[in-house]
Amino acid sequence: MPRPESAEHDYDVVISGAGLAGSAAAILLARRGVRVALLERRSDPEAYKVLCTHSITANAFPVLDELGLVPDLEKAGAVRNEARWHTRWGWIEPKPAPGGPALPYAYNVRRSTLDPLIRSRAAQTPGVDLLLGHQVTGVVREAGRTVGVRASTPRGEREIRARLVVGADGKDSAVAKHAGMRTWTHQNNRFGYLAHFRNLPLRDGIGHTWFLEPDMAYAFPNDDGVTVLAVLPDKKRLPEFREDLEGSFAAFVRALPEAPAIDSAERVSKIIGTVDHPLHLRKPTAPGLALIGDAALTGDPLWGVGCGWALESARWLAEAVAPAAAGRGDLGRSLRRYARKHQRKLRGHQTLAIDFATSRPFNPAEEMVFAAAARDAAMARHMHLFASRLIGPVRFLNPVVMIKASLINIRHRWADEG
Repeated sequence: MPRPESAEHDYDVVISGAGLAGSAAAILLARRGVRVALLERRSDPEAYKVLCTHSITANAFPVLDELGLVPDLEKAGAVRNEARWHTRWGWIEPKPAPGGPALPYAYNVRRSTLDPLIRSRAAQTPGVDLLLGHQVTGVVREAGRTVGVRASTPRGEREIRARLVVGADGKDSAVAKHAGMRTWTHQNNRFGYLAHFRNLPLRDGIGHTWFLEPDMAYAFPNDDGVTVLAVLPDKKRLPEFREDLEGSFAAFVRALPEAPAIDSAERVSKIIGTVDHPLHLRKPTAPGLALIGDAALTGDPLWGVGCGWALESARWLAEAVAPAAAGRGDLGRSLRRYARKHQRKLRGHQTLAIDFATSRPFNPAEEMVFAAAARDAAMARHMHLFASRLIGPVRFLNPVVMIKASLINIRHRWADEG
């Protein structure tokens, strides 16, 4: 039986944004006894994010499992995201060790499939009220802390009070804006366009990424036989794309090593994208308020980490604040715990992404590891762990790895000279 609403709070938690992060947080909080209002500005329950890599990195598999979504994703045709990466030293092709376990994975799945699925699961979760057509227009503050939101709804303006307000409303977060939270913005010197294709075969049927230094591209097979193909060139090439988007997109893809045969494939979407995709970083908490997903940290789309981090940050928040959000603990202390974990887990990845978004070439350490990964199976598996965000930059480029990579490259050079 639902807990009666208190005189002070309409809900324990109000979440703005019923995408991946918001829906996951609502489910995980409600399962822990928290009463949640899940606000979504769009009125269509089937609405979904269009501009996305449509891929969930393996670090988020445990969250999908906890949410109970894995069987539904498999049934919907989501593709386990194996991948290979082209570099100037050749292809990096991670394979399981002989007799060892399969490589960690999650899924490539279109947001048109994923978003309605997780939003429906949230709506069916006891303790969650999904409120469609609710656009946050302001936050309610008392004594220096956030205590609720104001929202425009189909029935007019509404104020919703809660112990905790959560911004899960993307990189242009209305919650963060209205709460006056500072945004650190870093320029991205690449732009990006993507399109969806049918009958676009890829070698081994797995994802491909091209590191062309500075240009990038990727092709990810998705559910229902659709492949997402994206190009991320250096901004020096922007004039040619502005002059002829269709022709420049096709020419870029045709020039890729082992290029996908787009001329014989069927394009089933427009070419969409953005010429300006800066990387955002915000402090993930303030008194009475937390940010998750892209609202807290917007990564570089070339890494395809946004969906995975949306799910992970939702879980970290639920684990940290659920008792306090339900009135059984110190909310401020719980929010500090969430903020520390968020920063510990993601700050190193974002720092590296900000640096790479300058469209610089690989630095010497990266050159050593990428070259070794193209030549050695164990190093390729190490690369897979980093690409899956199961290890951070410190472990990816630690001294032991650098020594191993150096030895692999030396042996390769000796073999070539011999």
